[in-house]
Amino acid sequence: MISRALATATLRPMVLALLDGRPEYGYQIISRIRKLSQGQLDWTTGTLYPFLHGLENEGLVESFWQSVENAPRRKYYRLTPAGERALEAERAQWMEVHAMLAPLFATAR
Repeated sequence: MISRALATATLRPMVLALLDGRPEYGYQIISRIRKLSQGQLDWTTGTLYPFLHGLENEGLVESFWQSVENAPRRKYYRLTPAGERALEAERAQWMEVHAMLAPLFATAR
């Protein structure tokens, strides 16, 4: 199981990456993370929505309401241009961390 500290550290890059190129609503984000992590990350609405509101306050995401056939309206989130730049910075940092850890884990015993 992924530790709480690591799950918290990955929240920002994962949410930004999930919103890259397409808007999503909260439950959709939670479901995709659960699926991508094979159930190891199980974020709740109590974790995700305050985080999304924080990203919105930072100007990294924007939200909009959309009607859905045979369902209540949903609040979708999408990256802003500043969010796209933040995603690129996050991606670069995580790739650097991966590049440092991969050789260490390959030789560690």
